Amino acid sequence: MGHTFTNHLYHVVFSTKERREAITSDVKGRLHQYMCGVARNVGGAVLTIGGTKNHVHLLATVKPSVAVADFVREVKANSSKWAAETVRGMGLFEWQQGYASFTVSASNRGRVVEYIERQEAHHRRTPFEGELARLLEKHGIEFDRAHYLD
Repeated sequence: MGHTFTNHLYHVVFSTKERREAITSDVKGRLHQYMCGVARNVGGAVLTIGGTKNHVHLLATVKPSVAVADFVREVKANSSKWAAETVRGMGLFEWQQGYASFTVSASNRGRVVEYIERQEAHHRRTPFEGELARLLEKHGIEFDRAHYLD
């Protein structure tokens, strides 16, 4: 084959450090926009972004030459630095150390987009801790219930 064709879709989830409610409504839009810019700079594209005051969901494409771990590290590191330096009153802003990442088939893209865009409504019923556990179980990822949020 003379060309390379890829469509690597990732649903990525990560929280603020200790799940602090630091992403206020006045910061959310600018933070998400900045994260999308970082993603473009590291060889990806955010198709949709959402979340609540204590976590973020991204549906992103990532070039095959970029490891998803590198992609997430760059988005988190640059956005936390930007928030701490740029957003008045934000103070020290940090993301939790880890993240969750799931591959998404093109046929499920629409459902994942809708899920991410409905985060505010979803979390009126389900806390982040329950949501993350359900996502890990759904994707067959083994985890220690006593320590998965450390």
